[in-house]
Amino acid sequence: MAASIQPWNRTFLFITISFSVMMIMESTDAMFQTKPWSYSHATFYGDETGRETMGGACGYGNLFASGYGLATAALSSTLYKNGFACGSCFQIKCTNSKWCNPGTPYTTVTATNLCPPNWYQDSNNGGWCNPPRAHFDMAKPAFMKIAQWKAGIVPVMYRRVPCARKGGMNFSFQGNGYWLLVYVMNVGGGGDISQMWVKGSKTGKWISMSHNWGASYQAFAVLGGQALSFKITSYSTKETIIAYNVAPPNWSTGMTYKCSVNFR
Repeated sequence: MAASIQPWNRTFLFITISFSVMMIMESTDAMFQTKPWSYSHATFYGDETGRETMGGACGYGNLFASGYGLATAALSSTLYKNGFACGSCFQIKCTNSKWCNPGTPYTTVTATNLCPPNWYQDSNNGGWCNPPRAHFDMAKPAFMKIAQWKAGIVPVMYRRVPCARKGGMNFSFQGNGYWLLVYVMNVGGGGDISQMWVKGSKTGKWISMSHNWGASYQAFAVLGGQALSFKITSYSTKETIIAYNVAPPNWSTGMTYKCSVNFR
């Protein structure tokens, strides 16, 4: 059901490089808080291998390489929020169905894709992701943790929860000498991002980056030959983190750089 939306082919070389990083938090009381339970439905797409879930509208590429694995879901556009929900985490449990697994277990998934509307189907009969429905199209292994796959669709309870990430955020670089495109992954706390800025060691000022699509931000600037720092604001908590010297002066596109700081 979910759409793997990729405007152009992007090949990631997930080579993680750590560089000297300092951090400043401009907000000290912005820890993401678990939200109340809400009611929705869930389906699944793909098979047990998760091959069909790779890529997707958030731009994370190979979900095994980027650290998300198969604990993922595509969100209906109501939840997807034009990509600003990419990286957010949800607990989901099956409810009020004979297909629910015993004990009503829940599973935690990361939003990595968009489940687009299907206006040719009724919202209650096939058009599960039509607005204003909140719907989860889960990777099949994630769905099978809460319900039997034969159900096809089950009612669920869901809630936003903090994203428990190990280590700092990862920044995957694409683009060219005049255009830097950065995919931000392994984001903790709310898991989401609303704004980004980049500063080179020679530029001396913060350059605002515009939202490209999914979890990527872009800057139209010449930034080669200098160490790069990033300032990132959480979409959920509005907390801002500054990570200095994330990438060294000899950084290049196709590489992923890791910092030691993260949201909570």
